[in-house]
Amino acid sequence: MKTLQEILYNVRIVAVQGNNNIAVPALRIDSRSVTPGDVFIAIKGVHADGHQFIDKAVSLGATAIVCETLPEEKPENVCFVQVADSALACGIIAGNFYDNPSHKLQLVGVTGTNGKTTIATLLFNLFTKLRFHCGLISTVENKIGDEVIPATHTTPDAISLQALLANMVDEGCFYAFMEVSSHAIHQQRIAGAKFAGGIFSNITHDHLDYHKTFDEYIRVKKLFFDNMPAAAFALTNLDDKRGTVMLQNTKAKKATYSLRTMADYKGKILENNLTGLVMQVNEKEVHFRLIGEFNAYNLLAVYGAAMLLGQDKDEVLQALSAINGAEGRFDYIVSDKEKVIGIVDYAHTPDALLNVLNTINNLRKGNEKVITVVGCGGDRDTTKRPVMAQVSVERSDRVIFTSDNPRSEDPAAIIKEMEAGVPVHLQRKTLSIVDRKEAIKTAVSMANPEDIILVAGKGHEKYQDIHGVKHPFDDKQVLRELLTLLGK
Repeated sequence: MKTLQEILYNVRIVAVQGNNNIAVPALRIDSRSVTPGDVFIAIKGVHADGHQFIDKAVSLGATAIVCETLPEEKPENVCFVQVADSALACGIIAGNFYDNPSHKLQLVGVTGTNGKTTIATLLFNLFTKLRFHCGLISTVENKIGDEVIPATHTTPDAISLQALLANMVDEGCFYAFMEVSSHAIHQQRIAGAKFAGGIFSNITHDHLDYHKTFDEYIRVKKLFFDNMPAAAFALTNLDDKRGTVMLQNTKAKKATYSLRTMADYKGKILENNLTGLVMQVNEKEVHFRLIGEFNAYNLLAVYGAAMLLGQDKDEVLQALSAINGAEGRFDYIVSDKEKVIGIVDYAHTPDALLNVLNTINNLRKGNEKVITVVGCGGDRDTTKRPVMAQVSVERSDRVIFTSDNPRSEDPAAIIKEMEAGVPVHLQRKTLSIVDRKEAIKTAVSMANPEDIILVAGKGHEKYQDIHGVKHPFDDKQVLRELLTLLGK
């Protein structure tokens, strides 16, 4: 068992009061989970300040407190460690506590607005197929080899992250691939993690409820690359106008991928249909199972990362050609009799929705209708609601606005905000149905043979979050059941 003194290595300490030569059984950032002997790290969070719960942590038996501001009352049997930044300190302390697992494997982070889950999942599947034992940290799930660990956040808190990486090391993982969210960067959840590489997918308006401005959102994403070590690689999408900005101040080895201009990893779409993509990748023609231009970018990012990690070009392309994408990302079902195509996609930003609808429209062969079912999440960026609605009506024949994860908000009020984005001349295309299952059912009943139904926004999620309660709900399962009934 490590001592407090040992796990404080590399932490910027302001002052220590008490004995720091004590054994540390566990680290806690939630005072409610403290047990005797634990170290409680008080972090100033978005909704609560851990400093308010120091007394509770002490009453439950914490023998050490790490904080930015020392409390007035300091029991003699408790060691108080004052630090400059407790969120940053938490990541470093957690890394030390778990023997810095990110130093013992190749950790690759993926950041950007869209594509993070697909890129991380494709990398995990690719390197597994290349016979490496791998770990995955993603929005959909965390994995250690074949073992699935449910995910609660895109990027776990600093202590959970280091614990998960330590498990991966213990299980013999050589690589770990993880999504890195802007929240995680800003909240220092990845502090203490050493990255072998970072990938930038793209950036569009999202999370402005948290970051307040688009410039701040960009700045936070860029911090991931600013802090990358010189020995790592930084791979960026050259076709995104902020792609080069992301790497301006990085010490890492810079590399690029593109569909539109010369880059280290250059792709060209030759065919794009429901059987997949045919692409030219650095002069080599390959068929992939994934569909759409946005997936062409995801595949290029994965290919580029694999090259930068020293893998064989032909082996990588052969393996990638046989791999499916992440769950809930352009998942499609075709009804047996009517041949109606149902597509479930996680698209929950205007840009992601635009990409999916453009892909669907490019797949149309004749007069098939596109029917879109879409909602927006509650307690999240409200500015994208009318934009999401506008994107959907401009690129669909019929649109049904419905509930997504309303959380603490009134779903009908969210839909009203969406409706405000619909141009007057397109209002006849729309329908609003709060009940999500009823909305999907209505879309299916509207469909003629070979029409395309898109159910957007929730993708892999198996629940609907309504007033803090997660009710079971699976878009793909509901859509499959309803499409099965067609023609009967």
